[in-house]
Amino acid sequence: MRAIKQLTPTEAAHLVSSGDTLLVGGFGMTGNPVNLLHALAERDEIKHLTYVGNNLGEVGLGGGRLLRNGQLRKAIGSFFTSNREAVAAALEGDLEIELLPQGTLSEALRAGGAGIGGFFTPTSTGTSLAEGREIRVLDGVSQVFQPALKGDIAFVRAWIGDEAGNLQYRMTEQNFNPAIASAAKVVVAEVEKIVPAGTIDPNQIHTPCCYVDYLVKAPVTLENLGTSASVAASDKVVSAERMAMAEAALAEIAPGDIVNLGIGIPTLVADLITEAHGIVMHSENGMLGVGPVPEMGGALDYPVNAGKIPVTALPGSSYFDSATSFAMIRGHHVDVAIMGGLQVDEAGNLANWALPGKPLLGVGGAMDLALGVRKLIITMTHSDRSGQSKLVPECTLPLTASGVVDVVITELGVFRFVEDGLHLERLMPGVSYESIQGRTAASFKNALNN
Repeated sequence: MRAIKQLTPTEAAHLVSSGDTLLVGGFGMTGNPVNLLHALAERDEIKHLTYVGNNLGEVGLGGGRLLRNGQLRKAIGSFFTSNREAVAAALEGDLEIELLPQGTLSEALRAGGAGIGGFFTPTSTGTSLAEGREIRVLDGVSQVFQPALKGDIAFVRAWIGDEAGNLQYRMTEQNFNPAIASAAKVVVAEVEKIVPAGTIDPNQIHTPCCYVDYLVKAPVTLENLGTSASVAASDKVVSAERMAMAEAALAEIAPGDIVNLGIGIPTLVADLITEAHGIVMHSENGMLGVGPVPEMGGALDYPVNAGKIPVTALPGSSYFDSATSFAMIRGHHVDVAIMGGLQVDEAGNLANWALPGKPLLGVGGAMDLALGVRKLIITMTHSDRSGQSKLVPECTLPLTASGVVDVVITELGVFRFVEDGLHLERLMPGVSYESIQGRTAASFKNALNN
């Protein structure tokens, strides 16, 4: 068995040249090769990099440090709004952004590593992200062409690497790392520890040695994990109104369902689920069997969910990479998604990722989920901050997906889309039918007695 070269972070940083396309693993700061990125930030003469990854680290952390140094020309990813400096740089014209749905991003990287030139996907059809792209109808479905993504050099993070270059990831630290490890000319793996070849059970090797060129031993610390370092960093908002909405959403889920929860109000549903419900929670960053948030601890001790919050793993849970996770979603193997909304219209169209006048910098997995699940439940406040109804005749905000919404739950009531349109089926406690009429711009039918 071969033995690959082991480098220091500084030595690895010298493999990067100005103008390179740099592929970076991680979801948030989990599974992020932060030590390699910080070593590269010390080489401030390296400029004009194209950074490809799900997100751009956090402020001054990981890719965020490269951004602060002015080393990046362009970023390709799915969710940049978690770094306010990335948003500012994009608005000021200092950083070019190419935004892709999260599942499209992971599959484009997997395709790049598999020698496939590109693929067609239904995700983003009919949205602003599909503008200028080739569209074909396949199996009766409009699909958008996405070219494969490849890089000059990749930085990935694994938990264990052996001396031959085989990698093993831990919990939800797989995310984008396996696809990225396959898609670059030169791959550097930052690992927690290096063991002799043969130490890792072959059944437990996630990235085989043929993909990896160099190993760097570098520990992960709490400081490396940013907002995922502790559950104390969670910004979950709990109120009686929001919990009532979560309870109504839970009532829409059947035993045995595979369920994906978005951020915000949907995360409260997880707090209500018990083992008796028989529901399996899916997280798009690579986990089935998500359990409750622990009382204390962080990503050094627990997996994280798609909101980058540490969670527990229930019996029977499993971990996988982001490309596999979105294959589950697009392949209709996830039954229900509960997500937030900015607007839902009378045709069941959803807008939930962009506001007028704001840069289009964070779509995440919403487009994949909206099209891929059997049942889509939207939980949202009935009105926006200006008091305007979010249930509208026609969406005016950038669309997430067309004709996909099944149920809308607000603090005022529960609405369902049926063959003849939108029906109001339930009032929330203390709410009158007249108050809903006065605050709803969309047309709906009264089905309260059905």
